[in-house]
Amino acid sequence: MAILDRFLERGVRRGVLEVARPDGSVKRFGEPAEGFPEVRVRFASGKAERRILADPRLGAAEAFMDGEMTIEQGDIMALVHLLRANSPWDKGGEVREASRLKAMRNRLVTLYDGLNRSSKAKANVAHHYDIGNALYRLFLDSEHMQYSCAYWPRDGMTLEQAQEAKLAHIAAKLALEPGQKVLDIGCGWGGMAIYLAKHADVSVKGITLSEEQLALARERALAAGVAGRIEFELVDYRDLADRGETFDRIVSVGMFEHVGQAQYDRYFRDCARMLADDGVMLLHTIGRMGGPGATDAFTRKYIFPGGYIPALSETVASSEKVRLIASDVENLRLHYALTLREWYKRCVANKDAIVALYDERFYRMWTFYLSGATAAFESGSMCNYQIQYTRNRRALPLTRDYMAASEADLLSSRVQPAIAP
Repeated sequence: MAILDRFLERGVRRGVLEVARPDGSVKRFGEPAEGFPEVRVRFASGKAERRILADPRLGAAEAFMDGEMTIEQGDIMALVHLLRANSPWDKGGEVREASRLKAMRNRLVTLYDGLNRSSKAKANVAHHYDIGNALYRLFLDSEHMQYSCAYWPRDGMTLEQAQEAKLAHIAAKLALEPGQKVLDIGCGWGGMAIYLAKHADVSVKGITLSEEQLALARERALAAGVAGRIEFELVDYRDLADRGETFDRIVSVGMFEHVGQAQYDRYFRDCARMLADDGVMLLHTIGRMGGPGATDAFTRKYIFPGGYIPALSETVASSEKVRLIASDVENLRLHYALTLREWYKRCVANKDAIVALYDERFYRMWTFYLSGATAAFESGSMCNYQIQYTRNRRALPLTRDYMAASEADLLSSRVQPAIAP
C-alpha cells in the first residue's frame, strides 16, 4: 500500500525493514546501521495493512496476534525496537495516533477509565492478574515473583539478583525501625512483604484486589516462615483508609498505575490519613517523562483496562494537596527495559508452556505487550519513578547517606535459603 510505504519510508531510516506482500512483491526500507536490527515481515492480506493504518498500535498488535502479519527474519521484539528506536522521544520523536479524532477519543476514554470506582477496580485487576499464577511463574524471578521494574546497579546481574537489589533499594528508602507497622499497597504475590518481614523487625499488612495473588502470597509467607508477622487481605486501599488504620511506613510498588487519574487526590489523601505523623512512604511507579497523556487502545483493550501511566507533574500535584513532602525522587530510566528484556527471553523460552496454558494468539499478544513496553522504556517516554514521602520534614536524616548504608547492609545479610515459589 502506498500510504503505508510512505509511513515506513519516513519511519525507518536506520536498520532495515523488508515487507513482503501477497502479490509476491518485497519492499525494503532503511539502511543497515549499528545497533539497529534487520527485520522481514510478511502480510497475508491487505487487511493487515489497513488495520495498521487505522490504528498503528492496536492494528499492528491484532494483525500479529491473528497471523495476518508474520515475522520471517528477527522477532516481534526486533520489529518494535526498529520502529521505535528510529524516532526516540529524547530527540522529539513520538508515536502519534492516526488522527486527531482518535487521539481525542483515547484521551476521553482514559479520563473516564480514570474514575476507577472500587467496584470496577477489582474487575480491572482480575483481567490481568487473575489469569492464573502459572503464567507468571514462567517468566518472573523465582524467589520473589516481582512483577515490577528490577534494579540493575551493575552489569552481569541475573534477574533474580536484580529483583533482590530492587527490594533492598526500596527497603533502604523506608528507613525501617524495629517494631514498626508497614502497609504494602498492591502487594502482588507477597514478595515485598515477605522480604521486609525477613530482613527487618517489622510487621506487614499487604493488600491486593487479586484473589489469585492473595492465595499464593499467603502460601509463600507460610513457606518463608514469616506468616506470623504478615497479614494479607483482599481489600481496596480506600476501604482500608475508611477503617481508620494507621501505619509507620507505607510502600506501594507497581500499583499506582492502576489508580486512575480521577482518583489521584483520593489516593494521596488516604495515604496521608493512614501514615503516622513521623511516617515514611515510598511510591514506585511507571511514569511519563513528559506531561500527562492517554492510554493507548491496545493496552486498554488487552493488557491493563483502566490503567494509566502518570506524569511526575500530576503525581506530585496531587500529593502536594495533602502536604505530603516529596523528600526524595529517583528516575530509574532504563532499569525497566532491562527487566522487560529478561521477561521476554523467559517467555520465548517457555513458549510451548504458555501456548498450552492459553493458545498461540495469547502468546503473540503477550510477547507484543512485552516488546512494546521495552521499546517505550528504551526509546519512548516511559520511565520508573521512586518517590519518597514524609509528613514531617524532620522524619529522616539530613542527608541521603543512610540509604546507601542500609542498602549495603541488606544485600550483605541476604537470608538463605531462597523462598519456594
